[in-house]
Amino acid sequence: MSPNQAHPESAQPVKTWPFRWDLLLRYRFIEIIALWEGRLTTRHLCDTFGIGRQQASKDINNYLRKVAPDNLEYDKYLKGYKPSPDFSPVVTRGLADEYLHLMARNNELSSMFESLDLQVANMEVLAVPVRDVHPEILRPIVSAARQQKRLEVDYVAIHAPDREGRVIVPHTLVHTGLRWHVRAWCEKNLGYRDFVLSRFRGEAEIMGASEHGYEQDADWREKVTIRITPDSRLSKAQREVVAKDYGMQKNVLEIETRGALVQYALQALRIDTSIVQMKPEAQQIMVENLESLQAYLF
Repeated sequence: MSPNQAHPESAQPVKTWPFRWDLLLRYRFIEIIALWEGRLTTRHLCDTFGIGRQQASKDINNYLRKVAPDNLEYDKYLKGYKPSPDFSPVVTRGLADEYLHLMARNNELSSMFESLDLQVANMEVLAVPVRDVHPEILRPIVSAARQQKRLEVDYVAIHAPDREGRVIVPHTLVHTGLRWHVRAWCEKNLGYRDFVLSRFRGEAEIMGASEHGYEQDADWREKVTIRITPDSRLSKAQREVVAKDYGMQKNVLEIETRGALVQYALQALRIDTSIVQMKPEAQQIMVENLESLQAYLF
């Protein structure tokens, strides 16, 4: 779960699609490739999903018949489908990130399975170090979180490198962009804390049920708005560039997140909350309502 992803209990109702999950994935793929590459062929589907040309053609025809009849048109010169002038996203949001993330995932698959032809020759993804998390560590954490049970664990930290036993009640796994941690009630600190998954040691033991779940985590349930603006130390022309980069409206971008995730959201944006040391050309953006967010910063 990323810093800005909603928790299941608070998510808005999702539109129910009358398609199987595998078909929905292929329809999304059709829409993404056609929109962002400007040319879709049956080979795209064949190479990516390992299906035959007949099935790929059927998927495209079903997309045009059941999903978006006016989105694609066949171009005999391109020998493939291209977006029509009336193209409107139906199973995607029409964002470049959807295409770029698709290519990034395909790049990862291609690096593991060299025989796959996923057409990512023009894409390179920076590989960040992977934190070492073992199945015997993660399994009981996931199980305890789903059952709201106490978990006896050994944990290490930078300020306490020796293994220390403690009892926690995990409720949510969180991905900050660089690492995974678990949000949990800590019986030692008598409060909710974030525990880095790679710092658990040994085998965890699941114990009895607890009254401390996500519903009692006030900072987790608190919805917070971070208002981002271009760094005021930049020139007017520079601020206009930054505002365009982030899709700001009237030089402001509002980011909705949880109180417990404010610090991680700011770190992901590379925002120095002290606004002292970092140069404006590196900082580029700043938090307009920093004072109201102080309670959520570490």
